[in-house]
Amino acid sequence: MSTITIYHNPGCGTSRNVLAMIRQTGAEPEVIEYLKVPPSREELADLIRRAGLTVRQVLRRKGTPYAELGLDDPKWTDDDLLNFMMAHPVLINRPIVVTPRGVTLCRPSDVVLDLLPDLPHADFDKEEGAPFLVDEPIPATDSGLVAALTAAGLPVEDLTNGEGRFFAYQTLGGTPAGYGGYLSLGSDILVRSITVPETMRGKGVGRNLVTLLLRRAWEEGHQRAWLLTTSAGGFFEKAGFKPVARDQAPATVLATPQAQGLCPSTATLLSRTITV
Repeated sequence: MSTITIYHNPGCGTSRNVLAMIRQTGAEPEVIEYLKVPPSREELADLIRRAGLTVRQVLRRKGTPYAELGLDDPKWTDDDLLNFMMAHPVLINRPIVVTPRGVTLCRPSDVVLDLLPDLPHADFDKEEGAPFLVDEPIPATDSGLVAALTAAGLPVEDLTNGEGRFFAYQTLGGTPAGYGGYLSLGSDILVRSITVPETMRGKGVGRNLVTLLLRRAWEEGHQRAWLLTTSAGGFFEKAGFKPVARDQAPATVLATPQAQGLCPSTATLLSRTITV
């Protein structure tokens, strides 16, 4: 009997990537195509509980009747939302993976690596050609981070205060793939220190790095991301960020060292909701 179960939608690229990664480790999971065979209401509630998520966090919006049903309305209780998911299984976000290490909604697909005990030691690419990334928490004063940011002309002056969460990224084969971090500002975050080596650019690494970084912020309950940039606005807009006037930003964002002068006044402010 398999020790890994994936609640899978074969029409979803993220779900296919997760399944391929599981099989790359040599495991053959139990594959449940939940649109054909939905979990029971009790099973779904238990999966959500074990994943440490709320029912609302597991609702899928894109390509579903979410808006038509008015599910943004806070009047709906968890019981109500579970009833909607039973009536419309497409509202269940995917893929949900169960292993002896726990239960996780694996979006982005790189998150499945948290659940797998024996990872391959060679690069493995997703369908779109970008490699799976491993993220490792590092201190703000990490020498590699400081060197990469300095080389990229990004701010480092405030790193000595030790604030923020930072990560180093690499492929499964150990190739360095960049750095990223964020400052926690209540329900918001300020994304900062995104850098990707020149040799890794043009492969989708930067996009996946940002998506994985936002996922880590989402896991901590953050709901909106902000950032300031002088030259990468186009890249971040492709990642779902939109320009925002500075007077529309919360005071916590405007009080950060970046907004107070580390970034020039000409830097563009962008924002997006954090979703998976």
